[in-house]
Amino acid sequence: MRARDVAFAGLFAALTAVGAQISIPVGPVPVTLQVFLVLLSGLVLGARLGFLSQLVYVLMGAVGIPVFANFQGGFAVLYGPTGGYIAAFPIAAFLTGYITEKSGRKTGMVLGSLAGVGAIYLLGWLRLGLFLAGDFHKAFLLGVLPFIPVDVIKAALAVLIADRVRKAMDLG
Repeated sequence: MRARDVAFAGLFAALTAVGAQISIPVGPVPVTLQVFLVLLSGLVLGARLGFLSQLVYVLMGAVGIPVFANFQGGFAVLYGPTGGYIAAFPIAAFLTGYITEKSGRKTGMVLGSLAGVGAIYLLGWLRLGLFLAGDFHKAFLLGVLPFIPVDVIKAALAVLIADRVRKAMDLG
């Protein structure tokens, strides 16, 4: 792995940490810029480096660095109601990057971003449902449904920005 790759992965881990602090509380799951930056990491860095950047982010938070929303950190956050969403970030970045790489430019970017959001919702919904004593219907109503319009906008913005960022970073 080249130094440039490590630097870009670290940059996106740091950007995700900053995006987590831009938070609007709406029940047990806040609206943050994390999803936008997770998708952007997969779109810009590709599957492998996008995954790595988000894995670094999750590990930083797991060991107690306050990088999660509201300057939280520690394993307890991953075990809490939002833990599934956070744990899904590396998978989402990988899926977004992989589908983009395999499917072509714009179509792949859109499909990859939607797959990434889907992975975040799936793991987040499952963990929130378990946290709510198995009430998966309530978890869907609290942790997925209200976020769909916002996350579709985030995905669209990530797709629009990713091509320009890749060109500016000379990634093609």
